[in-house]
Amino acid sequence: MSDLDLIRASTTEPERFAPLFDRYAGAIHRYLARRIGSPADDLLAETFLIAFRQRAAYRPSVGVPPWLFGIATNLLRHHVRTEERRYRALSRLSAVEEQPTQVEDAIDRLDARALRRDLAAALASLHRRDRDVLLLAAWADLSYEEIAATLAVPVGTVRSRLHRARRLTRLALDATHITEEPK
Repeated sequence: MSDLDLIRASTTEPERFAPLFDRYAGAIHRYLARRIGSPADDLLAETFLIAFRQRAAYRPSVGVPPWLFGIATNLLRHHVRTEERRYRALSRLSAVEEQPTQVEDAIDRLDARALRRDLAAALASLHRRDRDVLLLAAWADLSYEEIAATLAVPVGTVRSRLHRARRLTRLALDATHITEEPK
């Protein structure tokens, strides 16, 4: 059955909504987990609970994935302070947390940790609207049109926010690596 058929059928037979969870829960959870970590499980459940409760008001022109990502993103907005604190904390983490056993592994881990710290700081510095667009594109792999539907903004706005977010993130990462002392 199509997504639209399942939603329509679920208004009289609620159990018909379950296949939508099976189809989209993995992608929504990955997006949420990348954004906020362990609270993703709770937000995933809340996303589908809201979708289930609002299924009668679903607009087919939006599409089910953008509709669900929109609900998830709105829930994330309630957790923005926690998310921003998490990015700031990650940016302050020490690059060396443990002694590796092999030199190559040590270099790889240090590079990954340094990049994670720098990326977290860059993401924390973005405006929420720009960060939402960037992470929906990068982590949820949504198209411009799907992001526009998710956030209820024009496609042109998505393009400009994504361009700005990429540029600012690139500048922040370049600035970090340029100002570091050579080793």
